[in-house]
Amino acid sequence: MMMGEYAASNTAFLPLLWLFVKHFICDFPLQAFPWIYRNKGTYFHPGGIVHAALHGVGTLIVLAPFIGGAAVIYAAIDMFVHYHIDWAKMNLTRHYNLKADNSEWFWILLGLDQLLHHLTYFALVYYAFIL
Repeated sequence: MMMGEYAASNTAFLPLLWLFVKHFICDFPLQAFPWIYRNKGTYFHPGGIVHAALHGVGTLIVLAPFIGGAAVIYAAIDMFVHYHIDWAKMNLTRHYNLKADNSEWFWILLGLDQLLHHLTYFALVYYAFIL
C-alpha cells in the first residue's frame, strides 16, 4: 500500500463508522412506524420512500462534512439502493411467508439485507475517499 492509499483509507474510517451508526438509527428506531415497515414491499408506496429518504438524508449528513456537495450524489445512490434492497427483501418474505417465528430463512434473509446495506456503505466510501 502506498502512502497516499494509506492516508485515504485512514480518512475513510470515520465516515464508514458514522454510516454504520446512521444505518442503525434509520433502520431501527426511525422505522418504528407501521406505515413504513408494512409497506416497503409495495413499489413506490410512501412508507418505503420515506424510509429510504431518511437513509439518504442520513448519508448526506454523515458525508457532507468530509466531501462537501458531492455528498448529495452519494446520498441519492444510498437512497436508491436502500429502497430496492428493502423492497426485494419484503417481497421475498411475503412470497415465501417468512416470519421470525416460522422459518430460519427469515433470519438468513434479514442478515443478507443487512450485509447488502453495509456493502453499499463500503462501496460509497471506497468511491468517495479511496478511488
